[in-house]
Amino acid sequence: MTPPDYEYLRKLLKDQSGLDLSADKQYLIESRLLPLARKSGLSGIPDLVAKIKAGSSTHTVQVVEAMTTNETFFFRDKVPFEHFRDTIMPEMLKARATRRSVRIWCAAGSTGQEPYSLAMCLKEMGAALAGWRVEIIATDLSQEVLEKSKAGIYSQFEVQRGLPIQMLVKYFKQSGEFWQVNPELRAMVQHRQLNLLHDFSQLGSFDVIFCRNVLIYFDQDTKINIFNRLARLMEADGFLVLGAAETVVGLTDTFKPIPERRGLYRPSGVRGVLAMPKPAMAVGY
Repeated sequence: MTPPDYEYLRKLLKDQSGLDLSADKQYLIESRLLPLARKSGLSGIPDLVAKIKAGSSTHTVQVVEAMTTNETFFFRDKVPFEHFRDTIMPEMLKARATRRSVRIWCAAGSTGQEPYSLAMCLKEMGAALAGWRVEIIATDLSQEVLEKSKAGIYSQFEVQRGLPIQMLVKYFKQSGEFWQVNPELRAMVQHRQLNLLHDFSQLGSFDVIFCRNVLIYFDQDTKINIFNRLARLMEADGFLVLGAAETVVGLTDTFKPIPERRGLYRPSGVRGVLAMPKPAMAVGY
């Protein structure tokens, strides 16, 4: 891959998905796109770039999806799901006792392990949620991973990563070498294709937003913009859950950290006030 091709792909990915690759990540593009090029019957990445420059929307979508599909697994990092079980939902049960409904958004829901982990947490609450309406909206840039999430079918390797055996037996049905999430759990999750760079106000308001392990790939201005737009969709007493390497601190005043609850934030009541910008830096992938 030539340096001009790499710069072209860097700009394409930034414009299409917000992914901000640093100048030394050529190896990452090669590792992900060379198999894609060969699968498409092309000799290498230069031919793939030529196809995109010639206007091939199919190849453009394939490149963006190949570069933005990230690893995920059930109950990833554990702590966010402990927060959900021990802090978020107990507070929601009190605050929404009259309304008896909760809306949850999994932004960048990928292949479904996160939304289904939340669905299992909710099912484990049993009678406490009887008569409640709970919506889980899972969105992702990639239609391919959304289709996998909808199907809810996972390999033995995938279900062994983070999923307690008792939940596997309780909420999945085995079919040969694969396991499928049971229909009742799948029905709890709605799927929609969505690019976080674009307007997402049509999703409506949410009580809880999980936006984990995606903003770390964006530059500072993009993060600030997304945080401020997330705040406009968040109920005043709602919760925002970020990944372990992500924070709002130093970026925006629209959310405030919850003491002793790592990765958990609440709306501050300030809407769209930007923190003083820092020098822009490319974020490594």
